[in-house]
Amino acid sequence: MRDQFHEDLDTISDQLVELTRLAGSAISRATTALLDADVHLAESVIEADRKLDDIRVELDELSIDLLARQQPVATDLRIVVTAMHMSSDLERMGDLARHVAKVARLRTPESAVPPELRSHILQMGQVAEAIVAKCGSIIASKDVAAAIALEKDDDVMDDLHRELFAALLDENTSWSRSSLLDLTLVGRYYERFADHAVSVARRVVYLVTGEYDSEVSFDHEDDEDADVIAEIERHTTA
Repeated sequence: MRDQFHEDLDTISDQLVELTRLAGSAISRATTALLDADVHLAESVIEADRKLDDIRVELDELSIDLLARQQPVATDLRIVVTAMHMSSDLERMGDLARHVAKVARLRTPESAVPPELRSHILQMGQVAEAIVAKCGSIIASKDVAAAIALEKDDDVMDDLHRELFAALLDENTSWSRSSLLDLTLVGRYYERFADHAVSVARRVVYLVTGEYDSEVSFDHEDDEDADVIAEIERHTTA
């Protein structure tokens, strides 16, 4: 019975790593679709998000089944419960990649990204892809040091996000209102993507050490988006 339990725990870990792989592929392809105005690639990202959702459901069902059958305690209980939280973060990362793809689809046959910002958006996509790849390695290895170090990558994304927002508010630019709104949301999608990866990494630290320091909150994401969009609208109508 215990052998089967630990096999199930390994399955959960493998599913979490697979979720990071799918999220990484999604954000990479969504970035390409955004920059190249590739509607077919954007559609494939949107459609592939169902696979991510399905794995999350399977993982949660297995976790709940383990809790019911095995009634784990101590570290084993922490593994199961933490896995369910991580699957939620990773599923949300897939959703954010899908949102980027939807912006790409909305603006085709034109690119939603003006030429002046192509390299900046590309860099944000590359940072996001690197972060989720590291996230998968952290889950597989339970490497606390690597999990803590991931926050430095998130700092890079935060800097890129701030720079993008500053560029969007530059009075010398002549981008359309729709472009400003698109890029405001896209920047937030990339920034949140990285934040969710940090949340996963922190849960790995908790899994190993029993201590969890939660600083990333997503309770007011919609309110924050509304505030940012309002600021852009004030800028474009002034």
